[in-house]
Amino acid sequence: QVQLVESGGGLVQAGGSLRLSCAASGRTFSSYTMGWFRQAPAKEREFVAAISSSGRSTYYADSVKGRFTISRDNAKNTVYLQMNSLKPEDTAVYYCAAREGRSIVTTETGFGSWGQGTQVTVSS
Repeated sequence: QVQLVESGGGLVQAGGSLRLSCAASGRTFSSYTMGWFRQAPAKEREFVAAISSSGRSTYYADSVKGRFTISRDNAKNTVYLQMNSLKPEDTAVYYCAAREGRSIVTTETGFGSWGQGTQVTVSS
């Protein structure tokens, strides 16, 4: 198991940008595939983006493709989510998740470790 702590959330106007960070504990961060999920009020948690353990492969939900970028720095045990051209419908609590292994999955059940979440609010 790895411990995850998200940061970087906040309030931003539509069209603005935010960068979320997720710091992981442990010495084996580079062996984990990492993902971002989000949960809006009264909605189920949904997949946003994922990045392979090496960082060479990424995958995005259609709703964020072209606007969000996931990246990682294995030397810093950190994964990032750069969010540009934000829309009010991006408002949600954003969660970082970790999965042992190299393959990318998009389901919640595929990830074994979760952060506490960080709130992102986009005003119109």
